[in-house]
Amino acid sequence: MKLTVLIHCPDQKGIIFSVTNFLYQKGGNVIYLDQHVDKEAEVFFMRLEVEFENGLTQAVFEEEFDKKIAQKYVMEWSYHSEGTLPKMAIFVSKYNHCVYDLLSRHQSGELEVDIPFILSNHKDLGYIAEQFKIPFHHVPVTKGTKSEAEEKQLKLLKENEVDFIVLARYMQIVSSKLINYYPNKIINIHHSFLPAFAGAKPYHAAFKRGVKIIGATSHYVTEELDAGPIIEQDVTAVSHSHNIKDFIAKGRDLEKIVLARAVKLHTLRKTMVYNNKTVIFT
Repeated sequence: MKLTVLIHCPDQKGIIFSVTNFLYQKGGNVIYLDQHVDKEAEVFFMRLEVEFENGLTQAVFEEEFDKKIAQKYVMEWSYHSEGTLPKMAIFVSKYNHCVYDLLSRHQSGELEVDIPFILSNHKDLGYIAEQFKIPFHHVPVTKGTKSEAEEKQLKLLKENEVDFIVLARYMQIVSSKLINYYPNKIINIHHSFLPAFAGAKPYHAAFKRGVKIIGATSHYVTEELDAGPIIEQDVTAVSHSHNIKDFIAKGRDLEKIVLARAVKLHTLRKTMVYNNKTVIFT
């Protein structure tokens, strides 16, 4: 049995020793360990991977770790078993570059997830789902039907036991209903011009302003629009020689790369959220 364990708690002496000694006593072999201390908040973070060869069950591990370690250090913690693929639902609208990239990475084996369905508020990208042999659900959203649409979305997510959602350029605001059901489990991608160049044509506005870099940001979705904990970002240089089409092309390339990185970090359990920030383990 191989487990990935994520921990955060008030910083204090002896945490690493206590955790690793407990695992040793249970026949565990720690094959990865990384930790971080937020000095200002005085909070300790740790991610470790451990292998057990003595038949220890997850139920026994959970009960004893909680009683002997977690309660003592007032830990918030979770563990995840190797071999169980997380279920990822993809929400899209009309842009296809991010969903194509994710599905290609999944098909090649680079992105180890199970994708039970793709959901869209438009029918335009149904052909992509068909091409990759993934179920496609069209759930239109209007002002008058938004609540009903969200109920349908939530029903599909529950029925398919989805673990997290990726908004691959889904051009709708996600409501608190979904956010509260999937806290820090909805991943979004957008350009990094916010808040300077908001609106429908940010690349046009940036071009007119003569910016020298463009970028993309992937983050967890919160109720405050585009202000959730950041998972991954990247930038590329532009100059006077680039036109608006160049800006858009470079921006879309960054969007799919940054989103794929963020999704991979999430699936590998390398992200921890605290106070609307993330700790990202390498």
